[in-house]
Amino acid sequence: MRSLRDVHRPAELEDAFERRPGPDPSARRQPERVTLTCEHASERLPAPWVWPIADRSLQGTHWAHDLGAAALTRELAQALEAPAVLSRFTRLLADPNREEDHPDLFRRTAEGGRPVALNARISAAEKERRLERTYRPFHAAIDAMVAASEAPVLLSVHTFTPLYEGQPRALELGVLYDREDALGEAIDARLRAAGFASRRNEPYSGKEGLIFSADLHATAHERRALELEVRQDLAVQPAFRTRFVAALVDALAATLD
Repeated sequence: MRSLRDVHRPAELEDAFERRPGPDPSARRQPERVTLTCEHASERLPAPWVWPIADRSLQGTHWAHDLGAAALTRELAQALEAPAVLSRFTRLLADPNREEDHPDLFRRTAEGGRPVALNARISAAEKERRLERTYRPFHAAIDAMVAASEAPVLLSVHTFTPLYEGQPRALELGVLYDREDALGEAIDARLRAAGFASRRNEPYSGKEGLIFSADLHATAHERRALELEVRQDLAVQPAFRTRFVAALVDALAATLD
């Protein structure tokens, strides 16, 4: 018997993104339900940029990327036989889950208001260089993926820190949405029934513009947008990811089929 890995084509790496094609149509074993994105998959700082000494303590933390999100996205892509696009640059270089005119596109402060040296005194020319090298190619890759797929849902995968600015977060999962109330509520209900501490539009709300990337591309191609948030201390655990992936696969099949 072939494994799930056997039906997938190799991932393609570009400077700004990792593209994971779904299986060839002849190898597909289940309906095409979702396309996947991971906006904060990497803390990589591509050349010619280098980490300022003052920012090195931010490496390996949620300020630089979403811990566990890349592994979770790849495992979901495998289990769902779904194409995926993952970023290959740190969110501190340019945040692909923010609009180009958003004040936090180039984040200036981190924990406790500490300045981010990478983004201090950033010029208009430097902003444009970052957008051209990272942000725009990443979004172009998502646009091409969604256009080539018949999947009805675009699902963005994120993780959140269990302790933010000194405040603990008890929930395990968040299902975020803007216009897809019925779909978001159905997925959330099934995840809670599977034993997860899941909440709708927490710890952030899609109704406040915080699923920008998924909503942008889903709207452009008349698809349905959702974002998943998984607590980082759980997302980095292989056993938790295995349990969660199985539950989400079941929830999507029951809701979309």
